[in-house]
Amino acid sequence: MRDSPTAFEEPQAEIALRDLAERAFSRAAGAPLVTGNRAQLLRDAKENYPAWTEAIRGARRSIHFETYMLHDDAIGKEFADLFERKAREGVRIRLILDWVGVRGTRWSRMWKSLRAAGVEVRWFNPPQLDSPLSWLSRDHRKLIVVDGDVGFVSGLCIGQDWAGYPERGIEPWRDTGLQIEGPAVAGLAQAFALMWAAAGSPLPPEDAPSVTDRRAAVGDVALRVVAGVPNAAGLYRLDQLIAALAREYIWLTDAYFVGTSPYVQALRAAAMDGVDVRLLVPRTSDVPLIRAMSRAGYRPLLEAGIRVFEWNGAMLHAKTAVADRKWTRVGSTNLNIASWIGNWELDVVVEDEQFSQAMEDMFLEDLEHSTEIVLSPRHKVRLAAPDGRAVSRPRRRRGGGSAGRTAAGVLRIGNAVTAAITNRRTLGPAESVVMLYGGLLLLALSFIAALWPWLMAIPLVVLGVWFAFALLLRAYRLRSNKDI
Repeated sequence: MRDSPTAFEEPQAEIALRDLAERAFSRAAGAPLVTGNRAQLLRDAKENYPAWTEAIRGARRSIHFETYMLHDDAIGKEFADLFERKAREGVRIRLILDWVGVRGTRWSRMWKSLRAAGVEVRWFNPPQLDSPLSWLSRDHRKLIVVDGDVGFVSGLCIGQDWAGYPERGIEPWRDTGLQIEGPAVAGLAQAFALMWAAAGSPLPPEDAPSVTDRRAAVGDVALRVVAGVPNAAGLYRLDQLIAALAREYIWLTDAYFVGTSPYVQALRAAAMDGVDVRLLVPRTSDVPLIRAMSRAGYRPLLEAGIRVFEWNGAMLHAKTAVADRKWTRVGSTNLNIASWIGNWELDVVVEDEQFSQAMEDMFLEDLEHSTEIVLSPRHKVRLAAPDGRAVSRPRRRRGGGSAGRTAAGVLRIGNAVTAAITNRRTLGPAESVVMLYGGLLLLALSFIAALWPWLMAIPLVVLGVWFAFALLLRAYRLRSNKDI
């Protein structure tokens, strides 16, 4: 029989385990662990916006700003005015905005005014004739890099929704971000440079970050910059790895939860193994269809012992996670296939106990403003109230939402309808909304096809011609060596 490990062997085993975990995390995320940073947690617009504007006002050389939405409202104009002032001072300002995300303000005079002041503005991924479905992948990142010295990563866009409408009694959207200083800012700068090149010509050599550029250590926080690109699934692999490794708890906050089967099973397995798994999602959503899709997925989570909570206030837009007081994630990626697989996203994974404690405290505070979802004795999903009465539901705020979130919802509808038709899995009352959407959609399409077949034929013909033209154009470019 082998003797018990000696005092010398135990530390060696721990070192080997940490080294194995480090390699697994780096390979899963596609991002190395960078030490020597300072990271500050920022909650909501009341902390994020002032920190952003302070850094922008202090900029001396460059401001690189990437966001999904910049609304043409009071908040948006406040930032636009600040950009114009800094540009006139000689600071190089570059903005990347998603073509779909700014659809409501694309023709606003604000962009003309910004360009006239010297601000460089690029739309990411507008529709292309030779790539009919490319528009489904969006730039969903929220990133700021000022002078290459300080960076911000968050779930916040720029708009009045995040600040609220006090005069109308509408609360600010709940969201989370963080400020980073130190060597990891170089990773943020490189992520922006790649997106700038994807939207046009690359940065000039004097402004392009070097892979060898590394700032001096300013703190003791270790973190990873996970710059997600379509089909790479780096954060998806990392999220599943954390679900597999967690021993004590996994607490998730997500705005548009439509979990894939592998991820849901990973969470279920953790919960059934004794891990405290909790999920906080919005009850009021700017994309009501996604809210219905999220609720349709509650039952398998609850049956495994996962606790699900719905935020009671205005829209919950944060995308965060904290596990075992070791790993914390803050960024733009939602827990759905559109974010994990389809979009350009940006998240920061912090491996620091003090920062994790702050995230844990914030999550518990959020739960005080939330309502837990439970299963009734008949296994129906319902809201839980301390006094046992039904909890009233706030009116849904109908708004925009992204193509990616809509795509995630369509996938969930398709999965649920297929399950109902094939009877391959048990469905519950919470999925009745999905059945309703799917049934009405199929009924409407069948009705149109029977009475006005040309209404169905014309879109198919247009799509067929478009796809054929795209393939022929791509083939010509390849034959001409113009497309690499």
